[in-house]
Amino acid sequence: MQKTFKIIDEDGIHARPATALVNTATKFKGTEAFAEAKGKKVTLKSILGVLSLGLEPGDTLTLITDGSEETEALSALQDVMIKEGLGELND
Repeated sequence: MQKTFKIIDEDGIHARPATALVNTATKFKGTEAFAEAKGKKVTLKSILGVLSLGLEPGDTLTLITDGSEETEALSALQDVMIKEGLGELND
């Protein structure tokens, strides 16, 4: 499963929101979670991976989940993106 977001936070994805995404992704042990942007795909279970994407306002980020809890994991990650004001869903 995957959903794509447009980054709207004026600071992009820096350490604090990246930590929120990583903490959420790691709650789902039976599911792999990835972030894809700028032609690069990284695990969402590594803060260094997320920060290496260098996401800035206006960038597009795709969150991908695969596994036994993929629906729940993607929903939780979407909540982080929207509640933290990081991005808006880009259908």
